Formats: sequence, C-alpha cells, structure tokens
Amino acid sequence: MPARSERLFSYGTLQQENVQLATFGRLLDGGADALVGFAQRTVVITDPDVIAKSGKTQHPIVVRTGEDADRVPGMVFAVTAAELAAADAYEVDDYARIVVTLASGMQAWVYVAK
Repeated sequence: MPARSERLFSYGTLQQENVQLATFGRLLDGGADALVGFAQRTVVITDPDVIAKSGKTQHPIVVRTGEDADRVPGMVFAVTAAELAAADAYEVDDYARIVVTLASGMQAWVYVAK
C-alpha cells in the first residue's frame, strides 16, 4: 500500500464516494475537522467531466474571511502525492490549492476561491 503522506481537507464534492472512486480509484480514509476563518459560497461548474463525476452543476467554494467565528465543516483525508495531483486535475480553474491549519491544529491542503 502506498504511503499517505499528504492531507487534504474537503468541504464539498471530494467527500462524495462516487467522486472519490472516479478521481482516486478508492474511498479515502479521513476524519471530521473544520476550516477556520473561511465562509462557504457556491460556484457554477461548466466542465462536463467534473459534472459527470459529481452529478452537480454547482459546487461549494470557500473564501477567506479572517474571522475566527467563520468555520466550514468537512473532512480531512490522508492521500498520496499522486492522489493530490488527481485532485488538482479534478478541481476547475476557479479553485486554488493552499495549505491551511484546521480547527484541530492539523495542517492540510484545501481548495479555495482564486
């Protein structure tokens, strides 16, 4: 089994089993956590491959507010570097991947609004 050296926080479609199977070829292992200082919005998706995988034309997206009271719940997953690259390919151009510190104190990658 490959090493799972990266952490990826998801508040949206990467939590869906069908998206995980289509993107990573497996179900991800993870636990609940929260993104602090961000608020959730919605973005319209036009990429037909992403719509086919998620089954949705609107996806959640987060924007930084800097307010500690703003929290976005989600899941933090252990992934390989190759799986992180697959997640990059799945996400549309509206998103940028950054490192954040979650409510638990754990650092993880997350996709935020560009």
